[in-house]
Amino acid sequence: MSEKQEIPSTPPQAIVKSADMPEEMQAGAIEIAIEAQDKHEIEKDIAAQIKKEADKRWGPTWHVVVGKSFGSYVTHTSGNFIYMYINQLAFLVFKAG
Repeated sequence: MSEKQEIPSTPPQAIVKSADMPEEMQAGAIEIAIEAQDKHEIEKDIAAQIKKEADKRWGPTWHVVVGKSFGSYVTHTSGNFIYMYINQLAFLVFKAG
């Protein structure tokens, strides 16, 4: 009888398509997005968790779009924008206002 072996999964890798934020903040945004994606399945819930955490870490007012297919044209506060992919989802996270 053979035993089942657990194959360690590799953590998801973020592919940053565009960013206007410090490296440390980018790392934080990626961490927040991965945690939200691990916790939730519904894109709206993923976005809500990211927004709440970003507001808490970096002050309001953050906006978050999560999905597999969307278009956007936004204005952001300088130094507060990231557009990235993690797994099959795109994440647009930016501060405005």
